[in-house]
Amino acid sequence: MDYHALEVLRRAHPAWRLLAADHASLIVAFLHRNFIEPNVRTLSQPEIVSKLEDYLYDLRQRVGEGAFPRSAADYLDDWAANERGWLRKYYPPNSDEAHFDVTPAAEKAIDWLASLPHRVFVGTESRLMMVFELLRQMAEGAELDPNARIAELEKRRARIDAEIQRLRDGELALMEPAQMKDRFVQMAAMARGLLSDFREVEQSFRDLDRAVRERIASWDGSKSAVLQDVFGERDAIGESDQGKSFGSFWDFLMSPSRQSELTSLLEKVFALAPVQDLAPDRRLLRIHFDWLEAGEVTQRTVARLSEQLRRYLDDRAWLENKRIMQLIRDVEQSALAVRNVPPEGSFMDLDEPAPAIELLMERRLFAPPIKPVIRDQAPALGHSTASEGLFDQNYVDKTRLAAHIRRALQTRAQVSLVELVKAQPIEHGLAELVAYLSLAADDPRAVIEHVESETIAWVDHLGTHRVATMPVVIFNR
Repeated sequence: MDYHALEVLRRAHPAWRLLAADHASLIVAFLHRNFIEPNVRTLSQPEIVSKLEDYLYDLRQRVGEGAFPRSAADYLDDWAANERGWLRKYYPPNSDEAHFDVTPAAEKAIDWLASLPHRVFVGTESRLMMVFELLRQMAEGAELDPNARIAELEKRRARIDAEIQRLRDGELALMEPAQMKDRFVQMAAMARGLLSDFREVEQSFRDLDRAVRERIASWDGSKSAVLQDVFGERDAIGESDQGKSFGSFWDFLMSPSRQSELTSLLEKVFALAPVQDLAPDRRLLRIHFDWLEAGEVTQRTVARLSEQLRRYLDDRAWLENKRIMQLIRDVEQSALAVRNVPPEGSFMDLDEPAPAIELLMERRLFAPPIKPVIRDQAPALGHSTASEGLFDQNYVDKTRLAAHIRRALQTRAQVSLVELVKAQPIEHGLAELVAYLSLAADDPRAVIEHVESETIAWVDHLGTHRVATMPVVIFNR
């Protein structure tokens, strides 16, 4: 929310321009009435012009004839201009009639204005429960310990068993009317918000489709390069968080059993008395069908992208075939021209009379390498050296020492090396002290005080008392 960034948004973002427009009330009221409220995705030009003319006529009767002097078609073209960006004017495939649709930026501004008036019912419990449920799902989804997951499932099963037992004992707990209203208002807001999200996802694919068309129109390179570039962007959108979420949502919604379950739940909820007190919008009963319609529009945008690529490949194949035929005709005409008067010397050089073809089954199979044979031979005589020193080595496990440090810092803010040695006696002598110093040097929170020194004593494996004087080492949490 920087000042300069906000200045750029104020001048460039269509949503901000809509809020600051001279006829913002007219624009927002008309778009909400004809697109957002009935969830209409597109309107043809004659249909939307007729609706706007009727709306302007009604407004002029109430606010004055000179309120809106321009025609409906002029207003629509102005709203769809690039410097406005509130409507999208386009021509669908196989149609010569213009269509209009609301842009995602305009829908954001309309949704924000719709949230400004005072709400009759403001629910908080359902949103709090949703926060807890989302946090629980994320915590369980990131849990790596199977025992922890099993323990949480057992707790949930114990609660379900206790609730079943209470029902068998005759204790039937019903939801309060206020709780039902709270949850219904939250559900309705989220259901309508999904329709707005579909427009944003569709806009992302539409921008990619436009970029592909521009790139193909000006592309002079190979087919593989442009296809690799386009498919890379398509995969980037599909593999993004937004694309994955849309794919999971679409797969979930396309299930017939889920659609039947959602229809049954909506009918059952709308029949409840507390919900009827809210005078709910009956169009919510078919909100899942609106989701399907909006999702199909997005899928058709992706299909148009594939169609554009296929058309590009067909055109390039036709051009390449035409070029090959032209080369063949040039060769034939050159041969006819020199048929009666052959040139002297070499006329044409061929590297080989036929192309070399190497079939897959003609290739040699993999042959494992020959393993060397090692024979037992007596070693040559020479000077002998005691080998006990090679095997008499101590291995210091730095991971175990780091675990000792973390365990000690769980109950205190800092711990010194002397305290660690008292709690965990030294087992490997001076090498273990050196390992502690190495851990302290690698830890940015540890302190090695060279001015002061401390004495550390231990008993080695032979029973000899050892003493080392070294700098003060303090590990911090």
